[in-house]
Amino acid sequence: MKKILLLILIPFFGVSQNINDLFSEKGEIYFSFQYKNKIQLNMISDIVSIDHKTNADFAYAYANKNEFLEFLALEIEYNIIKKRPFKYVQESKSNWNFYPTYQEYVNMMTEFADSFPSICKLHNLGTLNSGRKILIVQISNNIGIKENEPSFLYTSSMHGDELAGYILSLRLIDHILNGYGNNLKLTELVNNIDIWINPLANPDGAYAGGNQDVWSATRYNANFVDLNRNYPDPEDGLHPDGNPYQNETNIFMGLADTVNFSISANMHGGAEVANYPWDTWSTLTADDNWWQHVSREYADSCQVNSGNGYFEWSNWNNPYADGVVNGYDWYTVSGGRQDYMNYFKHCREFTLELSDNKTPDPNNLPSLWDANYPSLINYMQQTLFGLRGIVTDSITGNPLNAKVEILSHDIDSSHVYSNLPIGNYHRHLYQGNYNITFSKNGYYPKTINASVLNNNITTKDVQLIPFNTTQIVEMHPAKITKTNFDVLGRKSNKKNAIEIIKTKKGKVTKQIKIQ
Repeated sequence: MKKILLLILIPFFGVSQNINDLFSEKGEIYFSFQYKNKIQLNMISDIVSIDHKTNADFAYAYANKNEFLEFLALEIEYNIIKKRPFKYVQESKSNWNFYPTYQEYVNMMTEFADSFPSICKLHNLGTLNSGRKILIVQISNNIGIKENEPSFLYTSSMHGDELAGYILSLRLIDHILNGYGNNLKLTELVNNIDIWINPLANPDGAYAGGNQDVWSATRYNANFVDLNRNYPDPEDGLHPDGNPYQNETNIFMGLADTVNFSISANMHGGAEVANYPWDTWSTLTADDNWWQHVSREYADSCQVNSGNGYFEWSNWNNPYADGVVNGYDWYTVSGGRQDYMNYFKHCREFTLELSDNKTPDPNNLPSLWDANYPSLINYMQQTLFGLRGIVTDSITGNPLNAKVEILSHDIDSSHVYSNLPIGNYHRHLYQGNYNITFSKNGYYPKTINASVLNNNITTKDVQLIPFNTTQIVEMHPAKITKTNFDVLGRKSNKKNAIEIIKTKKGKVTKQIKIQ
């Protein structure tokens, strides 16, 4: 039944009573409304949480009580959508066609680590006020040892009622662990990538109705905050939603501070599409062609492995999207996790919308797995591709934390850094030829040229020369050769070149430096 609330016609106490009735069962409501254009939709998106079911005619949204009061001030006609109860009789757990109870989930995560202790470790990232935990498994052939390898993250269900990724993540963990040593591709991934998988980022939302089932799940967390609007935003600042950072938000920001992820993905539901950055503004990323490449690869594989029209979503602004969309081209989101990871943490993260039905019938979960698992594996493998190497001090050989920037290419924080204690960097690029500058305070910058091919690895180790404070002896410019400058990685003004004389065990050696 459609309702119209006009504040100018209804006394304040009447509105308050109506609002209290709407939020008597839950701290959030789901509703639809008609909007005029994308500009208005983006404006409303700053007030309520727009849902991915939004189309060219109607917007669908979630709101807590305060958000809905602000929406009502716009005097827009709306329709409350009641969630239909779903009754599922569990017959078997042998084919992953079920949603576990909360305790079963904890037991499964514990059993993964206990059954494969040499390659799997369970981490409790934090315990919420409810007592529920944010759990994540780390999979590697050398758990706890920093290596010259990239780190990768899958996380799911920060919207508590979007649960396809919850089960797919659990099954992916099981698939990788049991495939190690038996499947060549999975074995190589475990041996060469530091893999992290968090199946449930919002357990309070998923189990809002109690720990026994997910059928009363909410989008928001226990404080009725949309966690995917609660992160620092490149355009809208530190608290774009006006809320303090939630415990869940702080937990994942802390994880990103601790682990230098190269690539990640955030699993959602409500549509079937790969959503790539940016969400917050219309400017395309420096690596838009790379994003289109990996998103297209994900969608194409899903389509091939489903055979039933799956992952063929089209944006109303772009009917040819075919399972891939730029976030802002869909509608703007402020405070999203995807943009936070890309802009502030220099990690390539996109959002996977895995199912039109946010909480799919459990009997459909096996077919969703069949359609997605090759794509999930292929996207993880992208972590190994692109430009990579180690940056060290040219004198001591010590690893460096250096900035790695593509000249005439990088914008909006798209550069990356080499990571300690190894000094390794990982820069994911669409195929082409690039000039890359490596820089660090106290060192002379160095620029190299490299060619990159899609789905291939290009390795370039780099040594940076520290500023010299040792007593020097000037060297006549005529003695400086092109070879000397090539070794130094600098071919500029010869008058600035100097020679240091060093004596070691009675033997005089010469080393060219630049002042």
